[in-house]
Amino acid sequence: MAMEGNYQRLEHLGEGTYATVYKGRSPKGEIVALKEIHLDPEEGAPSTAIREISLMKELDHENVLKLLDVVHTETKLMLVFEMMDKDLKRYMDANGTHSALPAATIKWFMYQMLSGIKYCHEMRVLHRDLKPQNLLINSRNQLKLADFGLARAVGIPVNTFSNEVVTLWYRAPDVLLGSRNYSNTIDIWSAGCIMAEMYTGRPLFAGSNNDDQLLKIFRIMGTPSEATWPGVSRFPNWKSNFPQYPMQRLEQCLPQIDQYGMDLLKKLLVYDPNSRWEAARCLSHPYFQDLFQIPTQHALQTPSQLQAQQQLQQLHLRQHQQQMQQHQQMQQMPPPNQHY
Repeated sequence: MAMEGNYQRLEHLGEGTYATVYKGRSPKGEIVALKEIHLDPEEGAPSTAIREISLMKELDHENVLKLLDVVHTETKLMLVFEMMDKDLKRYMDANGTHSALPAATIKWFMYQMLSGIKYCHEMRVLHRDLKPQNLLINSRNQLKLADFGLARAVGIPVNTFSNEVVTLWYRAPDVLLGSRNYSNTIDIWSAGCIMAEMYTGRPLFAGSNNDDQLLKIFRIMGTPSEATWPGVSRFPNWKSNFPQYPMQRLEQCLPQIDQYGMDLLKKLLVYDPNSRWEAARCLSHPYFQDLFQIPTQHALQTPSQLQAQQQLQQLHLRQHQQQMQQHQQMQQMPPPNQHY
């Protein structure tokens, strides 16, 4: 078994654009994920790797993948992450009905994804490459944002003959149209695409290149205009001869989604980035209001729905206990200006 900086390589997990990922064991015996980036002797570490390290070192949240250690040698850079079981795409394929997940599981995953996005945005970090393959899930159904290699990049490279095409499917229309003024809400559009896919088991907008991606979006959302999206015609990739598609009703495209879920989705999939809801606002949407209520009716729920509900109840209970402890501590504090 190969050793690298006191970490033991156990098995090969996958290949990325810049890196190879292995399952490994830490010096303490913990199972970890080892992301090995091979360095060009002349060029050194790729800028994406440096960016990923500098960002992820700062991030500490239960819904963001934790970077545990960095090992740097002459020929490679190894990032050590906490081990997760699978990505959301594999989870959907393994646990879904034709890859579509139960509504309760989707709600739990959406809450966690938006919580992670909210934290990143508060830390002034844009992910910029959210897709099911970059959302990791562990055995406790905890979801974490991963792979920040493209975060804060000035421009995202589109390589249509590689896996990069998948990234297109979750890319905001303002980015596709050539906008350089990224706001937090490019991640929100991606979250909307992922939400729809969890309900149906297939991508909502699956374009084959940049222009085709825009047309796939226009066919459902309607071709935008200055009336519906002020300033759209000033984007570098805007074409005055785009086909004119009428807006379809999302309810007809996605009949699986309940009333509150559909309302939230419409807040995420908005053309004008300034009108998309921020993650913090999304988390207070009525769609999540029943998330922490103890269900009274178990008969109609699947085991996975019950598991998701139980996990939510435990989370809510922990939050409630923390609030009670804080309240008790406040009660025990002496009033201001009281002298003993």
